[in-house]
Amino acid sequence: MSMRRLPEGYSISGVAADEIADLIAIDLAASQLFAGTGMLPDAELLDHVPADVFEAAMPGGHLFVARDRKGLPAGFVLTSLRGDTLYLDQVSVHPDHGRRGLGAALIRRVFQDAEDRGLKTVTLSTFRDLPWNAPFYRTLGFRELPRRQMTAWMLEIEARQAEVMDVTKRCFMRRKSGWL
Repeated sequence: MSMRRLPEGYSISGVAADEIADLIAIDLAASQLFAGTGMLPDAELLDHVPADVFEAAMPGGHLFVARDRKGLPAGFVLTSLRGDTLYLDQVSVHPDHGRRGLGAALIRRVFQDAEDRGLKTVTLSTFRDLPWNAPFYRTLGFRELPRRQMTAWMLEIEARQAEVMDVTKRCFMRRKSGWL
């Protein structure tokens, strides 16, 4: 990754198993950005990526962590293979490290990872109107997928999301892999 794209003093690397509790704390802190938006029920603000999901993602290289100057986790991105695309399951940056470009840097790392894996696209699901969701992803080249282009696995994700949120406020987005 080009250092000019990564905020000064930060790095991106893999994660150690003993850092999973730190990633959960980051995810919980980042979820508080949704408080008061009406997009997630209050109970969902206390939800986080389960430890076993992080553990399962590590061997396949589906988890990258942004580290601060001290080498401590400040954010992460979690991906998975879905069909012929790399799916961005979760990106979370601790609010203490927010608005510095870490989220964008983590997502750019995912673009490179997709390209390295020989995948042509990166796909995600997000809230359509929250500034740090779909509008942010558009700045990184993502475009909303029309419903007619949604695949079976996307519809399955949407059905699970519908159990806890209003999916009419969400969309799937896709972008070609490779660097911005």
